[in-house]
Amino acid sequence: MTQPRRGRPPAQDSADTRDRIIEAATELFATKGFHGTGVAEIGTRADVQRGALYYHIKSKEDLLWGILRDYTNVLLAEAEAVSATDDDPTTKLHNLIRSHVTLIVKYQREVGIQIKDSGALTGGSAAQLQELRDRVQQQWQQVLDDGCATGDFRTNDHVITNSLLGLVNMVWFWYRPGGSSTPTEIAHMIAAMVFDGITTRN
Repeated sequence: MTQPRRGRPPAQDSADTRDRIIEAATELFATKGFHGTGVAEIGTRADVQRGALYYHIKSKEDLLWGILRDYTNVLLAEAEAVSATDDDPTTKLHNLIRSHVTLIVKYQREVGIQIKDSGALTGGSAAQLQELRDRVQQQWQQVLDDGCATGDFRTNDHVITNSLLGLVNMVWFWYRPGGSSTPTEIAHMIAAMVFDGITTRN
């Protein structure tokens, strides 16, 4: 008779199970909110029993942290890649807007979770998430600083940087797949509006 397996599951099985848990948590947090979602509900959605669920996660907050950390790291990597190019500041800013809008659409659920529930993080997780978000903002600020230094932009005030990120982040709220404009077209429209306001060209 075949004996049941003991110990840790195979690495692939473990990774697949954790992926299901993260996907279930992301869907539930996005639709019901962090506080409105129970751990047992996540397990049911992921088809994972309660004991196995806690094998893969520490807590519901740990899941929230992982979801927001991974998404913000993607934003940071893209922003750093754009900022590191040899393009002029205007091109960099346009590319930052395009990249950010594209990622907002791709990670629309995660953006909503961040906007509505990132305050549920505590201690070190909250501090680390804020540090990641600050690093994203620093990339945008650097591009505005460079644009001011070259005379391409009228201002590099932090209010402008915060407003730009807020404007782009809110695409998550109204964007619907299959709408009249693609993410690229949306990015171009936002960029055009921004450049009319801060660039020095006629």
